[in-house]
Amino acid sequence: MAQLSDLVSLLHGWYPPETADSWDAVGLVHGDPDQSVRKVLLAVDPTLEVAQEAAAWGADLLVVHHPLFLKPVHGFAATTPKGRTLATLVGAGCALLTAHTNADQALGGVSEAMATALGLTDVAPLVPATGPELDKLVVLVPVAQAGELRAVLAEAGAGRIGDYDTASFSTPGTGRFRPLDGASPTIGDVGRLEEVAEESVAVVLPRHLRSAVVAAMLAAHPYETPAYDVVELADPGLSRTGTGRIGSISPTTLGEFAATVAAALPATAGGVRVGGDLERPVRRVALCGGAGDFLLDTVSRTDADVYVTSDLRHHPAGEFLEKGGPALVDVAHWAAEWTWLPVVERRLRGALGDTVESRVSTIRTDPWQHRI
Repeated sequence: MAQLSDLVSLLHGWYPPETADSWDAVGLVHGDPDQSVRKVLLAVDPTLEVAQEAAAWGADLLVVHHPLFLKPVHGFAATTPKGRTLATLVGAGCALLTAHTNADQALGGVSEAMATALGLTDVAPLVPATGPELDKLVVLVPVAQAGELRAVLAEAGAGRIGDYDTASFSTPGTGRFRPLDGASPTIGDVGRLEEVAEESVAVVLPRHLRSAVVAAMLAAHPYETPAYDVVELADPGLSRTGTGRIGSISPTTLGEFAATVAAALPATAGGVRVGGDLERPVRRVALCGGAGDFLLDTVSRTDADVYVTSDLRHHPAGEFLEKGGPALVDVAHWAAEWTWLPVVERRLRGALGDTVESRVSTIRTDPWQHRI
């Protein structure tokens, strides 16, 4: 048994809400953070059938990929489908948490889970996430005051790198200057050349804190006119998170690969649609869990032999294939994103052991139920 707040922290650590798209609605939708959680159900869609499954099983938390309320609402009366879903969960004492676009880009997220399900290796993001905008501040300070200044910089928010804080680097040297008329030097006399043992202190800081950090440095520095540099750091582009994925598979044909996709994903009425020569060699695969036609131009600039995604429209797909680039494999939106659920369940079990019971819903919430 665990507290809901612990599970929310765990899931938000894996799939940070701040990485979600600005239009998205993610996080805890309903539930008391202090309530106990013994059972967790995972599903793609928060439909009424899924809510009823959670209630019947006695789930204390339902984790879903798609938001129940993507647009703002003024209430959730049980006279509407979404209202009935939430009323069912509330009546059963079952909390609801959504991880949507924040789960799409993450390590262990939707696209990466799909890549693993399809057997891809050497997996990397199609569009790597941009890292935080960073600056580097380098300031010269007398050795005797360097420790105090480093502490001030850390307090202002500089020196945070990954899971470390108060990080800095110092280089010893000699500072030279001559105070002129009107100066009030801390060290030395007006008109006389001075030499001082100094440290060059370098720290990294978030760019949005630049003004605050520089102001704190100037206020704490013993000199009335300190020497310092602020340099904007380039994003190295090494992020392992991001949109979509691209990777390699053992050499095969498009037809054989499509059959592998069909076998790896849950069956749906729509099945797997293929655009391209079935005998085409396939070694490199690009993919995006969910609707991915917005990445078609990006995929065309890669070395992918095939692009796997969902909800491809007639004209964009036709125009893409006419250019002679990668082949297309279109799968059900629900089936592609369902591959993420077993990954989350394994992570929960690994983190919580047998203190919390979990299971993946097998209700097929794909809206296309029949094919005639």
